[in-house]
Amino acid sequence: MNKTPREITMEIESATLSPYACKSSDTRGRDEYEEPCEIRTDFQRDRDRIIHCNSFRRLKHKTQVFLIPKSDHYRTRLTHTLEVAQIARTAARALRLNEDLTEAIALGHDLGHTPFGHDGERTLNDLYSKGFKHYQQSLRVVEFIEKNGKGLNLTKEVRNGIVCHTGGTAYTLEGQLVKFSDKIAYINHDIEDAIRAGVLRQEDLPAGPIAVLGETKSQRITTLIRSIIDNSTDKIQYDERTRQAHDELRQFMFDKVYYAPTTNAEKGKARGIVEYLYKYFKENPQLMPQLYRDIARDYETELAVCDFISGMTDDFAVDYFKEISIPKSWSY
Repeated sequence: MNKTPREITMEIESATLSPYACKSSDTRGRDEYEEPCEIRTDFQRDRDRIIHCNSFRRLKHKTQVFLIPKSDHYRTRLTHTLEVAQIARTAARALRLNEDLTEAIALGHDLGHTPFGHDGERTLNDLYSKGFKHYQQSLRVVEFIEKNGKGLNLTKEVRNGIVCHTGGTAYTLEGQLVKFSDKIAYINHDIEDAIRAGVLRQEDLPAGPIAVLGETKSQRITTLIRSIIDNSTDKIQYDERTRQAHDELRQFMFDKVYYAPTTNAEKGKARGIVEYLYKYFKENPQLMPQLYRDIARDYETELAVCDFISGMTDDFAVDYFKEISIPKSWSY
């Protein structure tokens, strides 16, 4: 009997992947059993489900750092996600980890991000009595929100990697690698965007970390990936010198870019929009789409409002705010 493409792929994984890799044959499975695909492994199916879901497409219109930028060259939440996936796959291949699992986690890690980036997240966190974290919402999106309340029924390994990409430690090396790759991506592409926006100059970058990591984005990413490859066995890690340089550069970005007055000039308005929408739909849950009305009825109104708003793109949130708060022109 001929073997299926899926069975051949799993045999290749068993023969070639690292002993520390999570092989498709070792998955802890899905909450709801599904017949295996003849062509794809479970992790490949998860990757494809994420790419084809509504939340993934909306990432192209969600802020990374710079709010609703006019230039096409600034990162969005989607381009950030793709850069994370590229970095993570490069390192996964070198470490002989499972690239399909790594990619699925990377592509799904920010599905629950709010409009207006972390400012939208902080606003919902301040307003919702139980708190709001984008990584927890990303898990909620794939477990419940997608497919009109059915969820994507992803494997446990992918879901664990998604929710642990910011807090906690994933139980697979692939999940741990995405957490590192996320930071590598956003620190370095945000430097490039900040220089493009005039918030930073190349000469403003701290000399110590730059001497260790490199002058250019490409050099820094290469140095960080190389350190992961050279120092990771049963856990993902840098050498100490590279880790210190990475942490110092990251802190510099928080001090000079993420919380800088020049980047925050319009963010108060963005937070005001999220706050207005939150209070409006909390008082008028019947005006939300059916899925969120059902959540409000069966669970909690504030939870439903967080689900609805966090799924919005920047433009959708702005347009909705205008629709409900600004009087329309009229004539006789």
